[in-house]
Amino acid sequence: MSLTTIMNTATSGLMTAQTQLRVISDNVSNVNTPGYIRKVVDQTPLLTGGVGSGVEASRIRLATDRFLQAAALNANGNAARQGVRAEMLDRIQELFGDPSGDTGVFAQVDQMYAAFSAITDDATSSPRRQDAISKAQQLFDEAARVHAGIQSIRQDADSRLVTAVDTINGLLKDIESLNVEISRATVVGNDSSGAESAQAQLIDQLSQFMDVRVSARTAGGVNLRTGDGMVLVGDGAATLSYQRAGNINAETTFDQIWLTEPRGEKRQLADHLASGELKGLIELRDVEAPAADERLAELMTRLADEMNRAHNAGTSVPPPTSLTGRDTGLDLPTAVSGFTGRTEIAILDKSGAVVRRVDVDFSAGTMSTNGGPASAFTPGSFLADLNASLGADGSASFVNGALTLTANGGNGVAIADDPTAKSDKGGRGFSHYFGLNDLVRSNGIALYETGLTPASPHGFTAGDTITFRFSNENGARLKDLKVSIPAGGTMQDLLNQLNSPASGVGQYGTFSLDSLGRMSFSPNTSPAATMALVEDKTSRGGNGPGFSELFGIGTGSRASRADGFSIRTDVRSDPSKLALAQLDFSAAVGSSGAARGDGRNTQKLADAGSNAVWFESAGGAAGSTVSVTRYMAEFAGDLGGKAALAEQRKEAAETLAGEAATRRSGVEGVNLDEELVKLTVYQQAYAASGRLIQAAKDMYDVLIGMMR
Repeated sequence: MSLTTIMNTATSGLMTAQTQLRVISDNVSNVNTPGYIRKVVDQTPLLTGGVGSGVEASRIRLATDRFLQAAALNANGNAARQGVRAEMLDRIQELFGDPSGDTGVFAQVDQMYAAFSAITDDATSSPRRQDAISKAQQLFDEAARVHAGIQSIRQDADSRLVTAVDTINGLLKDIESLNVEISRATVVGNDSSGAESAQAQLIDQLSQFMDVRVSARTAGGVNLRTGDGMVLVGDGAATLSYQRAGNINAETTFDQIWLTEPRGEKRQLADHLASGELKGLIELRDVEAPAADERLAELMTRLADEMNRAHNAGTSVPPPTSLTGRDTGLDLPTAVSGFTGRTEIAILDKSGAVVRRVDVDFSAGTMSTNGGPASAFTPGSFLADLNASLGADGSASFVNGALTLTANGGNGVAIADDPTAKSDKGGRGFSHYFGLNDLVRSNGIALYETGLTPASPHGFTAGDTITFRFSNENGARLKDLKVSIPAGGTMQDLLNQLNSPASGVGQYGTFSLDSLGRMSFSPNTSPAATMALVEDKTSRGGNGPGFSELFGIGTGSRASRADGFSIRTDVRSDPSKLALAQLDFSAAVGSSGAARGDGRNTQKLADAGSNAVWFESAGGAAGSTVSVTRYMAEFAGDLGGKAALAEQRKEAAETLAGEAATRRSGVEGVNLDEELVKLTVYQQAYAASGRLIQAAKDMYDVLIGMMR
């Protein structure tokens, strides 16, 4: 071996050891840097004619384990998803308050019923009446606050989605920029480990927002895809776009998050998300929060309806001069059709004596005055016949879907059903159905038991349109369908149009009308498509409620009821107008129909929370017949259970993410002991190479000296 060969071999060893020491120094200095991946120098022997001629540092690479990296990225995404869900669900639970406390909505329900129960001990006590009225109003105010809070949480989730989309776009752009830098360095054989380390940290950040799958490029750098294959970084970076919703309410429909791949193909992202903060925020905004809001609305609706059922069974003494009902959303002939049983409309003087009584027998289709002969009426003639029967003592009118009964001459109006044959339509008596003596008012239609049958006129204008949006189980939009009101005038004609696969929504499900006149939608796809309302341009009778409002179509329409209830204004200002007495159905003209101090109806109000009533399916809970207080307890338990489960899933996901990070760090992280051992080895190698160079120099000097 020549002296030159010895010199070159030793020099290569010296340079390689120097490279190793530089990398070790970099590793040691970053031992506490979060996300830093240990660098490794790959050494390869140099050969000349099959004979060893030294060593070279062929490349500097990161100590990356692709399998551990994939496991850590998946765990990070799931931890972020579960973390945001747990955070938001905990905020929702806090809105409702502690059921065992004194201030939450559930506690206030109990307090309201307790206040009405206290009136049973003394129906004449004005302070007790006022306390019950105040507690009822406080309850409805609290429900409105919770409803607004849920919408605020949805607003927050939507805002965070906007921020997340902007952050993701920045990360994708930076990752692609580093791809270019890494590829350029790889082609010319330069060290790209610094760029690769920075890129790995960016990918870790990206995995917190969405699921990411990483694959290496042959020319250096990485390709990124979603878990199911959508390109995030390839020959360029994908771009996400999202239009925020603005002010959010229960009926807001949200835009999709769109992903434009590097080659220009645009797709919905929701269908391709499996984890990450984006997934958790979308689930919370579109599923979890609306579910809680819808159940709150159903609770408050049935609570109010049962209070109204009790209040409509009674009267105040003296009775009110007029009774104005709620907007039924129907014309009067349609509203009157389908009633059975008997009811009495009485005009009473201020002492409670009967001035005039009109008995209506819906089953027989007859009306009689003051016990006289009965005369026939039809739904179409009901209003005129009732006015004729009331004579000069009173009047009836029907405006904007609401029935009003008025007494003349300073008298009042009271209503009672025949105890042996109570009037009934859709599960409600005459006064209750029209809401004539409701204690609780709503700012829109809250009850969807319309009493309509397939043969009933639907009342909507032909050609008006309703637009429905159908989405899959991940929230990705399937299709928007616009349905026109048919020329045919019956509910069956409307159902046929709605359920048509060609001109309706039949390809996704079926609308049906039950025996109480409730409209419902049943999906027929697998997995089931979800339906939302985009636009409703219909109105019943030209100026009445739209299709979605009348039937409560869409979760948003139903959830909006939560903040619409309040105690009737005149009762709030005058507690004596609480209907605690009952009209004597058998009282003849001139005798007492209702007496001061009568508190027989008080118990009905106190027991309103204990009556079994049908609750519609809402927020993922199936429909059931239970009492208001039982439904409330189940709802409270469900809220707490969901929040607790979300917290458990968060903790489990974070534990798994921590374990994955620990295992990954064990391979990719810096171990000081190992680095110090390698430091000693390469220091010795460097010194040995230096000694070889010195030996070669000495041999050169001897050789030159011999030549002199």
